[in-house]
Amino acid sequence: MSSHSESRTRPDEDTVDLRVDRVACTGHGVCAGVLPRNIELDEWGYPIVRDSSVDPAKAATAIRLCPARALYRA
Repeated sequence: MSSHSESRTRPDEDTVDLRVDRVACTGHGVCAGVLPRNIELDEWGYPIVRDSSVDPAKAATAIRLCPARALYRA
């Protein structure tokens, strides 16, 4: 049985929580290309995560393709 706080941290068990290391990010924009529904780019090309709950397979692809290795699962 899960507690109420667990349901807030993991609302959908079919997704993973994706984060961006803003120090490591170099603004290539690959993440937004792979995850257009979750990530948009600011005017300088740096990602803004709009929805961090991502399909695990798509998250793995975005993490693997990030040239700066700035994406990670939380």
